[in-house]
Amino acid sequence: MRNGSVQHRPFFKVLVANRAEIALRVMRSARRLGLGVVAVYSDADRDALHVKQADQAVRIGEALPAQSYLNVPAIIAAAKASGADAVHPGYGFLAENEEFAQACKDAGLVFIGPSPQAIEAMGNKAGAKEIMKKAGVPIVPGYQGIEQGDEVMFAEAKKIGFPVMIKAVAGGGGRGMRLVTDAASLPDALRSARSEAKAAFGDPTVILERAIQNPRHIEIQVFGDSHGNAVHLGERDCSVQRRHQKLIEEAPSPAVTPELRAKMGEVAVAAVKALRYEGAGTLEFLLDERGEFYFMEMNTRLQVEHPVTEAITGLDLVELQLRVARGEPLPLKQQDIKFSGHAIEVRLCSEDAGRDFMPQSGRMARWQVPDGIRVEHALQSGSEIPPFYDSMIAKVISHGATREEARGRLIVGLERLTAFGVTTNQAFLMSCLRHPGFAKGEATTDFIGAHRDELLAPRADAIFDVVLAGLLLYVTNSRAPSWRIGRSLSATFPLPAKIEVAGQRYELEITRERDGSYIVITDGRQDKFEIDQLDPDAIRFRHDGVMDSAKFLRDGDQLYLQQRGIPFAVTDLTLAAPKVAATNGGDGKVRAAMNGRVVAVLVKPGDRVTAGQPVLTLEAMKMEHIHKAGSDGVIAAIDVAEGEQVTAGRIVAEIGAG
Repeated sequence: MRNGSVQHRPFFKVLVANRAEIALRVMRSARRLGLGVVAVYSDADRDALHVKQADQAVRIGEALPAQSYLNVPAIIAAAKASGADAVHPGYGFLAENEEFAQACKDAGLVFIGPSPQAIEAMGNKAGAKEIMKKAGVPIVPGYQGIEQGDEVMFAEAKKIGFPVMIKAVAGGGGRGMRLVTDAASLPDALRSARSEAKAAFGDPTVILERAIQNPRHIEIQVFGDSHGNAVHLGERDCSVQRRHQKLIEEAPSPAVTPELRAKMGEVAVAAVKALRYEGAGTLEFLLDERGEFYFMEMNTRLQVEHPVTEAITGLDLVELQLRVARGEPLPLKQQDIKFSGHAIEVRLCSEDAGRDFMPQSGRMARWQVPDGIRVEHALQSGSEIPPFYDSMIAKVISHGATREEARGRLIVGLERLTAFGVTTNQAFLMSCLRHPGFAKGEATTDFIGAHRDELLAPRADAIFDVVLAGLLLYVTNSRAPSWRIGRSLSATFPLPAKIEVAGQRYELEITRERDGSYIVITDGRQDKFEIDQLDPDAIRFRHDGVMDSAKFLRDGDQLYLQQRGIPFAVTDLTLAAPKVAATNGGDGKVRAAMNGRVVAVLVKPGDRVTAGQPVLTLEAMKMEHIHKAGSDGVIAAIDVAEGEQVTAGRIVAEIGAG
């Protein structure tokens, strides 16, 4: 165990040991209390918004997290150099690292969070479960032993009974977590989970748990202070997840009754008091269909989804963290906490939902957030999304008097948000929010898996997007005879166009009529448009008697288009030379599916492989992605080395006939 308790004293300048939206979030509350703020940054974040908006900013290393945001000596040195007297860790990175909390204390800095002792006690999942078990908190059956050999893990998994869940002991966020349904899958799952845990948390140790099928993921927000006070701020339902990472969170949970809330809150507060815990924390539980709940873990930090709790309580949780760290008592008792309305948050991520949520990086060509809804972000048009960090780029939060009102407002907010240049999960999130199962409050942790095809299905009239894209390319293209709005003395000849949308190619013909309207023909379909207004970034048009609008961005042969909230990218191939599409199969080349770092090469030249066999593993945005052989054959060459950074599309392995 680490030494001592939380260190309290007045502080006046806070260094935020994090990046992007959470760094800005902490700065906002700190400034409201009259505190100075200091940012830290890696080489990849040199021009990031959190750097530009801080009072001071200090470089802490190269792009990789281990060399920057996980670099404890560099962050302590940055605090000293800037004159900061307190450190806020945000979430992720070092937020739940007891050695970092101890290093801050040893350096005379106030760590805005719990004591190193509490972080250590709860940071090890195995130890945390033992503590909770002794306190009478129900836990899931499993194995938390120190023996980690494959034979031991296999034997313990058989005792527990499949399916089992592998979890990293040293962290959360879905990293180092694997669901294993049968014994044959266990060795590969253990290897992958350990590797991911080592990369994310520096510790490959894992535990095993019985997998509770189709539960809800419910967490209780708690706060403790140095005066022995502790409260809970209700629950959050975080059941909608992909890859064991949360995508949608809401408060209160549609499945939690006032009686169950009181019971879970009582358990959570008792745990806080037993730990003599100070600051913000969250106890996470699985809730089964019978209303029974089981402790999973305690997060000793602020959660990504804290805004939904803020929305229904009216509290500023970061401000509470800062006040508790100064030694102030919590400003309210349990009976003072009231809940108002319903709040829902979605995590906007730079990932391609249609490609198994593949992380995406690159330049955000245009970024616009709507009025009337809370958006936590650190983006602006032209921002670079680096491949080294988490894929979450923004959070969109709605609040309403009822759940249905909050859901409706959130859908409208997402429709009005613009993110051009990097593929995001914007459309997928709207699909989730509109799904009848979510609308009825029935979503469990299996929601995305059970409804994947429905959630990813294109809208019924998706071909209309293609038609509208053809029109926009025509009227914004310098090759077009004229795109002035209004009547013309003569019609134009049909202009052919070739475009590509979502990997599919289309041929169109566009004609401007004498009355100023446009005819677009493709695949036997004919559509007529009247353009009411054409701006550099938006179009208003009439189609079938209905006036509508769309946002767009023209960037050379690339067109980004968003209509009714659904964004997509269009490539103008009209003048392009034919090219062969990259594959991971027929040509014998295995190509990187994204920018990332090679963490494991699983074969060597001369090895015989079969189609679908894992060849290597890339890590991007803190998640591992296995790349497989596209055909049978013999490995002719491995073109990368472990630890090497690669770009999307690069050839990483070659397979010859054999």
